[in-house]
Amino acid sequence: MHNFLPFAYFQNQFVPFNEAKISIATHALHYGTGAFGGLRAIPDPQNPEQVLLFRLDRHCQRLSSSARLLQYDLPAAKIEKIIVEFIQKNQPDKSCYIRPFIYNSGLGISPRLHDIEKDFFVYGLELGDYLSPEGVSCRISSWYRQEDRSLPLRGKISGAYITSSLAKTEAVESGFDEAILLNSQGKISEASGMNVFVVRAGKMITPGFNQDILEGITRDSIITIAKNLGIETIERPVDRSELLIADEVFLSGTAAKIAPIKRIENYELPNTRPITDQLQAKLVAITENREPHYQDWVYAISK
Repeated sequence: MHNFLPFAYFQNQFVPFNEAKISIATHALHYGTGAFGGLRAIPDPQNPEQVLLFRLDRHCQRLSSSARLLQYDLPAAKIEKIIVEFIQKNQPDKSCYIRPFIYNSGLGISPRLHDIEKDFFVYGLELGDYLSPEGVSCRISSWYRQEDRSLPLRGKISGAYITSSLAKTEAVESGFDEAILLNSQGKISEASGMNVFVVRAGKMITPGFNQDILEGITRDSIITIAKNLGIETIERPVDRSELLIADEVFLSGTAAKIAPIKRIENYELPNTRPITDQLQAKLVAITENREPHYQDWVYAISK
């Protein structure tokens, strides 16, 4: 049961969530010609009259870039303005997840991006922990991450998430919490909707952009935080076997935040995770606007 926020932005206006409906002939429904974003909103623990958004500008910039891949000109400034108004309209008093979505709204049956109507909506729902902060189990998926030469992986294109859906269900139905996908070269790419980090000998390792990963905003934040903490980060290809002998492995994403991995396949990972724990604590403090050095990452909205 999902608790959706009462209002959505739909067809250039705010309407009750239950009235925001699309036709069954909508192009994006049939061909995956949409792109989405996702960002967290939390009540300010220090000021109940404010809601905090984490890296709003980066999320809006990425969605605007995704829109361009679908030949839709939607400026980041416009997205940001609508999301701020959306928060003011809904006035959430619990942690929630905001989902902006751009899509081909036309009703044609030809798979195309040109000469077809496009639109943009925003809705939200209450959301606590997407994955357990105490640790999750993962399997290596039998499904492979797509390649950028067949799909523009720099954007969060909705059609691409069929692979994530297949991998996630395969993992859960075989007794695991999450899936890790390899790329076409057999190297670690990402999880079903999260980036992957490995810790070995005090250094953090993560697949680079040339490994067909999404340019994760939480991923970027963790790399910056680690650098400021004096933790070296290396971006390079990662072998499957490296995960099994790592000191720590964790996933990162807007919904998941930082989720440590406790088991991969039948390999148990160490219970002590000093670097993961340090990054978890720092990220929480930043999102709650308790870290002056990172205040430009947090957008405060008055109710």
